[in-house]
Amino acid sequence: MMMTKTNFALVAALLMICSCTVKNAAHIRKMEWLVGTWEHTTSKGSVYETWQKAERNELRGRSYMIKNEDTIVFEIIRLVQHKGNLFYVPVVKDQNGGAPICFEGKKISETQLVFENKMHDFPQVISYKKISEDSLKAEISGLRNGKEERRHFPMRRIK
Repeated sequence: MMMTKTNFALVAALLMICSCTVKNAAHIRKMEWLVGTWEHTTSKGSVYETWQKAERNELRGRSYMIKNEDTIVFEIIRLVQHKGNLFYVPVVKDQNGGAPICFEGKKISETQLVFENKMHDFPQVISYKKISEDSLKAEISGLRNGKEERRHFPMRRIK
């Protein structure tokens, strides 16, 4: 009888672990459409954002510009699953003393990612919307000096 209870507890624990792993992997799979290199064209040149799958529960990205054959990195980003929540964690050059800032996932789907941090100065919201396989619109928004501000970044996939 004792052996049966132990086996039951072990099977229950394994089922919980497996369901959590599947759930976590499902969240990350919803974000995998972002993997690749994206280009945003500006009057000063192109800005790129490159994303790759790093681990089972993480995507890593960076935004940069290429100027005179030099790569100028603006930010390093992690999209990471932690304790059932998804976080967008950028480290922006020359901001916050090089410390990462966490934005919590508010909407994660096969076509839209929305992350929020109401305590951050600007932006408070970072979002990505898939337009097609080769097109997306990134946006940062929030209050700046008491006024609502939005910046749109249409991007096209180049890899």
